[in-house]
Amino acid sequence: MNKDSCFQLGYVAKVHGLYGEVSIVLDVDYPEDYEDLKHIFIEQKSRLVPFFIEHFVLQHNNKVLAKFEDFDSVDDANKLVGSALFLPLKELQELDEDQYYYHELIGFEVLDEALGNIGEVKVIYDLETQDLLGVDHQGKEVLIPIKDGIIQKVDKAEKKVYCSLPEGLLDIYLED
Repeated sequence: MNKDSCFQLGYVAKVHGLYGEVSIVLDVDYPEDYEDLKHIFIEQKSRLVPFFIEHFVLQHNNKVLAKFEDFDSVDDANKLVGSALFLPLKELQELDEDQYYYHELIGFEVLDEALGNIGEVKVIYDLETQDLLGVDHQGKEVLIPIKDGIIQKVDKAEKKVYCSLPEGLLDIYLED
């Protein structure tokens, strides 16, 4: 399994208790969609390794209390802290027509209502404070916040992102 065919579900935040349990933070809108998982892939040394789940109990605030097979001590669990958790893309839930996953936007054309064609989405930055589209504009990377009011509409069929950029945003990137 490679990362290109997966999405990041979350990460292991800390050890919980004395018997190998960990606290996981999920980076999804609907954590309940994942409560029946039997296995997950954990990134270790830049590779995705399958781990089998003994229990995966939803908590509040997108947190999960989890235990993996053969991880029975604090030392075992400590090895997982900070590790990213992945699932295959085929495990993603189906979305409504007007909804999208960020990874789907790569390769889409970005169009501003005033400026026209801005460029192609090359990367998505999923940051703690804000999510951004990395768009190639005239050979330079422009970062566009994924935020209501800026992103007006996403047309998956046409592979286009319609936006209303804040005045002067492009100028920041084009200055020498």
